[in-house]
Amino acid sequence: MRNPLSSTRFMEGLFESDYVRSLVVGTVGVFALLGLLGLLFPDSVAGDLAGIVFSTSTATSTARLAAPIVLAGLGGIFAEKSGVINIGLEGLLIISAFVSVYAASVVGIGNAVLGVPALAVGFLAGIAASTLLSAVFAVVCIEFKADQIIAGLAVWLIALGLAPFMSTVFFGGVNTPNLGANVGWLYSAILVILATAGSWWLLNRTAFGKHLRAAGENPKALDTVGVSVSKVRYAGVLLSGFLSGIGGSALALSIGQFVGSGETMVQGKGFIAIVAYLFGNYNPLGTLGAGALFAGLDAIQIRLQQLGYAVPDTLVQTIPYVMVIVVLTLVGRTQIPEAAGEHYETEE
Repeated sequence: MRNPLSSTRFMEGLFESDYVRSLVVGTVGVFALLGLLGLLFPDSVAGDLAGIVFSTSTATSTARLAAPIVLAGLGGIFAEKSGVINIGLEGLLIISAFVSVYAASVVGIGNAVLGVPALAVGFLAGIAASTLLSAVFAVVCIEFKADQIIAGLAVWLIALGLAPFMSTVFFGGVNTPNLGANVGWLYSAILVILATAGSWWLLNRTAFGKHLRAAGENPKALDTVGVSVSKVRYAGVLLSGFLSGIGGSALALSIGQFVGSGETMVQGKGFIAIVAYLFGNYNPLGTLGAGALFAGLDAIQIRLQQLGYAVPDTLVQTIPYVMVIVVLTLVGRTQIPEAAGEHYETEE
């Protein structure tokens, strides 16, 4: 017989942290205040800002920009919960973004492979590339016990140089031609929602989630009960590559092009993803909220500049980080897994 309180307990589980509850309440409060000011003073800066924040274009841009941040952030949770700090999320996003566009262009828009459309082939190829690169990172860190921070930086730098180079080799420039088709922002939003719900369930309602947390908190205890710490950590890192691959592919295929100039089209979203899951205190729902916040601020600053407000984007981009410091100071500190970053030798 089903427990009548199961639905209530499920919702309580989603908001199990006072930190996350405070984040949700605070975000709703800010939006409500902004909306009120916009109604009371429609011709003011507050009115213009409210018009931007609640516009359809801002919502669609936020959905597109949030995908790589949230998905990579969810991947970072799995890796770090298992005890492996993966700061190479930026590199995973870059490599998946390029490979997804490259594979789709090789197949050709309008063509298919075994009935799978070109964009879907590109999407799957991007995920595979990111997962493969994360596997290399996992072997280096878990098997050969390399410094995780240095290895993560290496993943980023390799992807940062390799993707534009390969684009130049195959397309004659660091920016690929536009595919002439894209998957649209709605698909990105659906992927983010499904991945967030799935990640929460996997972390909190499965034996794997318990093993993952144990590997990052007390690997010796996990080893004692006969569960391989290394296998659990490999699974956590591979999941970080898989989810980051979805994010990078969604980012590139949402516009149908890979941009390799400067910091590439990823533009630091992998590093922002790390802030997002720390901001969300390793809770997938908190990571979703933080990622949407960061992406929303990015979308807003673009619209502000279009309206003639000379607001430097670098100044706007510091706001999320300032908010992180304020929230963590007022609400509480992020609980980093105790064994994160530490190598473990099995006692068998």
